[in-house]
Amino acid sequence: MDCCRRVNPFRACAGLRGLGYLMVALVAAIAAVSYYAVVVFAWGPVLLGGGAAAAGAAAVLAVFHLLLAMILWCYLMVVFTDPGGVPENWRPGAEDSGYPASSALEEQASPPRYCSRCQNGKPPRCHHCSVCDRCVLKMDHHCVWVVNCVGARNYKYFLLFLVYTFLEMVLDALVLLPNFIEFFQDESRRSSSPGDIAILFLAFVLNVAFALSLLIFIGMHISLVTSNTTSIEVHERRKSVPWKYDLGWRRNLEQVFGTKKLFWFLPLYSTEDLHNIPALRGLEFPTRPDALV
Repeated sequence: MDCCRRVNPFRACAGLRGLGYLMVALVAAIAAVSYYAVVVFAWGPVLLGGGAAAAGAAAVLAVFHLLLAMILWCYLMVVFTDPGGVPENWRPGAEDSGYPASSALEEQASPPRYCSRCQNGKPPRCHHCSVCDRCVLKMDHHCVWVVNCVGARNYKYFLLFLVYTFLEMVLDALVLLPNFIEFFQDESRRSSSPGDIAILFLAFVLNVAFALSLLIFIGMHISLVTSNTTSIEVHERRKSVPWKYDLGWRRNLEQVFGTKKLFWFLPLYSTEDLHNIPALRGLEFPTRPDALV
C-alpha cells in the first residue's frame, strides 16, 4: 500500500513536454513552407520583375513580414514569460508583490485553499499543472504548442499570438489562391516545376486548415475574455450566476489587456497598468459586489 501511495500517476503528463518540442518544430516547418511559397515562389519574383505589379507585391510582402514579426514576438513572449508562480509560503492577504491591494477581492470572503502537492497556499483562480508540476496563477491551460502554461502573466501574449497567426494565414491563403488555382489547370499550362507546385499546394492547404481551426479557437477565447473566465473555470461559471469575476465586458478586457489601448495590440504592458491592475499579477482579482462567494 505504501508503494502504491508513492506512485504519482501524473508523472506521465511530463511526456507532454517532449511532445511540445515536436510541436515547436512543426510550427517552424509550417512557417518555412509558407515563407518559401509566398516570398520566394509567388510574390518575390513579381516584386523583382518591376512594373505596375511590383507595387502590389511590395504591399503584400510588407504586410506579410509585419505579421510574421508580430507572430514571432508574441510567440517568444508566450514561451519565455513565466505564466505566474505562487510565492513560497503564500497566504491570503499577504502583500508579496509590494503593490497596494484592490478592493472587493475574492480571498476576503472565500476560505483559503491549499495545494497538497506544492505544500503551499493557492491564490484564487490558481490551479496545479501536472505537466509543469507546479501551481500556476490564473491558469488557463497547458499549451503543447508553446511548451509552457498559459496563465495570468502571459495570457495576453497567447491571445495576440493566435490573432496574428490567424491574420497571417488568411493573408497567405488569399495571396496564394491564384497560384493554387493554377495547380488544377492542365499540366501543359503550368509554368512552375512540380516541386514548387507541391510546396505551393502544401502551404495553401495548411494555411486554410489552420486558419479555420484558429478561427474557432479565437472565437472561444473571445467569449472567455469578455466574461472574465478561463478554460478551466467554464464549468464553475455555469454553476455560479452571476459569475463572480464578470465585471462587464469592458473591464473584463482590461483585466487581460490593460487600460492603455495603445498596448492592446503589443505583447507589452504599461508600468501604470502593472501597478494598478492586480489581476495582471495573478494573485488578487476584483469580484462583483453582488456575487455569491
